[in-house]
Parts: sequence; C-alpha cells; structure tokens
Amino acid sequence: MKPNNAISPARSAYLRQMRRQRWFIRSCRIGILAAFFVLWEVAADLGWIDPFILSQPSRILATLTSLSQNHLLLHIGVTVYETLAGFALGAMIGLIVSVILWWSPTVSRIAEPYLVVLNSLPKIALGPVIIILAGAGTSAIIFMALAISLIVTVLEMLAGFLRTDPEYLKMARTFGATRAQIFYKIVFPANLGTLFNSLKINIGLSLVGVIAGEFLVSKAGLGYLIVYGGQVFQLDLVMTSVLILAVVAALMYEAVALLQKAVERRFGQ
Repeated sequence: MKPNNAISPARSAYLRQMRRQRWFIRSCRIGILAAFFVLWEVAADLGWIDPFILSQPSRILATLTSLSQNHLLLHIGVTVYETLAGFALGAMIGLIVSVILWWSPTVSRIAEPYLVVLNSLPKIALGPVIIILAGAGTSAIIFMALAISLIVTVLEMLAGFLRTDPEYLKMARTFGATRAQIFYKIVFPANLGTLFNSLKINIGLSLVGVIAGEFLVSKAGLGYLIVYGGQVFQLDLVMTSVLILAVVAALMYEAVALLQKAVERRFGQ
C-alpha cells in the first residue's frame, strides 16, 4: 500500500526541476555580479576607464579596509536608523490616512488632486524649509524620508482598497456587516500583498530621502561620506559608500520580503 506522504514520480521530477531552476537563477546572478567586478578591475588596469574618477574594486577594497578602522559601522548605523525611522513612520501614517480616505469617499475625492500634486512635487526642493522646521539634525533627515515615502503609501494602499472585489463587499453588506467589519474582515486581509508591495517600494524611497537629507545636513552617515569624499576629491570613498548603500538597500528589501513570507504563511495568504 502506498504511504499517504509518498510523492509521485511526476511531483518529484517537478520539484527537482524547480530546484535546478532556482540554482540556475542564483548562479546567473552571482556570475553576472562577479563578471561586472572583474571587468571593472580589468578596464581600470588597462586604462579603458579613469580609475581616479570611477575607482576600481581593488581600490574600493582598500578604502573599505581603511573605513572599517574609522567608524564605518557608526556611519552605516546612522543611515540605517534614519531610514528605518522614516520608513516606519511613513508606513504607519500612510496606512492610517489611506484607511480614512477609503472610509469616506467624499474626503477621498476632495484630497485626490492634492495627493497627486504632493506626489509629483520634488521633496528635495523643500529641503531648506524642512531643515528650518525640523532643525538641522537627525529629525530633518527622518522628516525628508517620511515626506518622500508617505504619499506613495497612501496612493498605493488606497488604490488597493478600492480594487477589492465588489462581489465580496456586496455579499458582506447583504448579511448586515458594518463598514468596520467589512474593512477588517475583507478589505484589509485582501490587500496584504498590496501593503507589502508598498513597503518594498518605500524602503528604497526612504533610503533615498535619508541620503538626500544627509547631503543637506549631517555629521555622520553614508550620505555624509559621499559628500565628504566629493569635497576632498576622494572618489574611492564615494564609490565605496555607494556600493555599501547598494548592499544596505538590498538587505532591507530582503528583510521586507522575508517578513511578507512569514505573514503570508501565518495567515494563509
């Protein structure tokens, strides 16, 4: 008798194929990255590019070694803290505002043109005003990250709420469900994917806002290192900081993706 937990040959072959595909994709990603750095190093050695301007991996490695002995973790920690603070505030406030706009269609219609204008407005142009309002320090940088990520969260979540299957909503109203019950039982659970897609976008936008803020006013952080490196013509420091930023952004994105998988596994999405 075949055990209940036995896997059929077709299923087993499918799983092997999926594993091979995952390993192929990972190998391609690693290979492309390795080829990029090798080509970069060779191009600098052969004079195809100017290593003073564009640096090269060996010089970046030397700069990274030097930075690791001169408060590198402090600069990374400052940028990560400011990014997470702006990200968390943007996500929470944006979610609350989007719920209010969904709850009141009249308020939503009134606010729509203002949201569109605010989303299109270059937030960096408000940098001097933000510095005066929030002070020349960490609060101004977090405010900049919040300003960049907030409107995106509102627009994304509101659009998701409004796209919820109307048949489900009609059925809930037929059974006498209140608006609060409809939101908590149908609308919000149906938009967990929209929420996490918004978070994935906003973690990058928050980092952009933080770096823009650090360009304007900061005494520490990766944005500060980039500005300082440009001012003293240490372009190796600039490129090193940019690569560290890329790694930080990738890790933050993966953290949100892992959180999404955990939530979907917990709630059976």
